[in-house]
Amino acid sequence: MANFLTIALYLAIAALVVILAMGLINLLKTDDGQRSRSNQLMRMRVIAQAVVIGILVLLGIVLGSINIF
Repeated sequence: MANFLTIALYLAIAALVVILAMGLINLLKTDDGQRSRSNQLMRMRVIAQAVVIGILVLLGIVLGSINIF
């Protein structure tokens, strides 16, 4: 289980970096759809960050670093 969560964590962080890069590239564009794309990418980044934090918490629970009870 810990190996699966570790791989999922790395994949989620990679996805987060890609979304962040897309947002930074979008800042350089000056067309009409830039604002809505920027807003959508910001929402995607926040969701990806929540997923990364959730996986980190699960990994901490599985490895015993976080005690629930």
